[in-house]
Amino acid sequence: MSVGIVSYGVYVPRYRIALKDIAKVWREDGDSISRGLGVIEKAVPALDEDTITISVEAALNALNQAPFIDPSEIGAIYVGSESHPYAVKPTAVTVAEAIGAAPVLTSADLEFACKAGTAGMQMVFGLVTSGQIKYGMAIGTDCAQGRPGDALEYTAGAGGAAFLIGADHVIAELEGTYSYTTDTPDFFRREGEKYPMHGWRFTGKPAYFKHVISATKGLMEQLELTIDDIDWVAFHTPNAKFPVSAAKMLGFPLEKMQRSLPVREIGNTYSGSSMVALANILDVAEPGQRILVTSFGSGAGSDSFSFIVTEEIKERRGKVPGLEDYIRYKQNIDYGEYVRFRRKLTT
Repeated sequence: MSVGIVSYGVYVPRYRIALKDIAKVWREDGDSISRGLGVIEKAVPALDEDTITISVEAALNALNQAPFIDPSEIGAIYVGSESHPYAVKPTAVTVAEAIGAAPVLTSADLEFACKAGTAGMQMVFGLVTSGQIKYGMAIGTDCAQGRPGDALEYTAGAGGAAFLIGADHVIAELEGTYSYTTDTPDFFRREGEKYPMHGWRFTGKPAYFKHVISATKGLMEQLELTIDDIDWVAFHTPNAKFPVSAAKMLGFPLEKMQRSLPVREIGNTYSGSSMVALANILDVAEPGQRILVTSFGSGAGSDSFSFIVTEEIKERRGKVPGLEDYIRYKQNIDYGEYVRFRRKLTT
């Protein structure tokens, strides 16, 4: 049974803070930090925005892109995030109610660091393939946390993407998926703690690079693909440096990544990262082109997917705002406003 992406939507908050303005507060060299990370500024959620509101906006954009689909036909909604507003109260059911999909056959909140959203995509693909549901929606969204003064504060952004998945009206057919997972504690946050911690020596080679490269190679071997067979590639973007390095290690020319680095303008959207990049590629991809996307979640694991773009992609474009529209629609704030919006001051 052929399954794939039927429609998609993104949402990014309008507020931005430049890395140099964060660095100024901590008396660090902002230009050097920005160059090192490859990030200029990051998106900041407003006081009335959180993972739920961002998920709803992205989901509505996905539905508006495919107005012929009745929300009541959606049988599954999964929301992957590290920043669900409630410890006990699912984000997914609120999203389902807000978009007119409730009651749904199955819904749940997922957690696997920054790959929780792509884990949801795999689950929905399985449910559609088995015939248990007609359509399902997978969402990856975060309002990422960063301790004041910590290195994470420079890139922890906000935003998300929603993908409506089914077996008809497909704009990007799933060719295959492959995952690679190990117990590698590169990043974690204990229950009750407000901010995550680094397992510093595990962060690069043992975690991000090992998993992204292993999952990507595994999928390419499974589908017998070469570098030349792939037109677009997107990897999880904790910054702009890591995915570019991973591409070089795998032999991908950097021009195949030109749409997959929105991290430069909006920061690391965690569970939304690779999904937002995929949406940005779909905004320009042509029928017949192949897209390879690999997520990464600390702890650690990667999900890799290959999609073939179909002719129906032409019918979806221009119906809803794309990522570049959200990038352009912005308002810069200073560090004081950023602290207030993120509620970093406590009494």
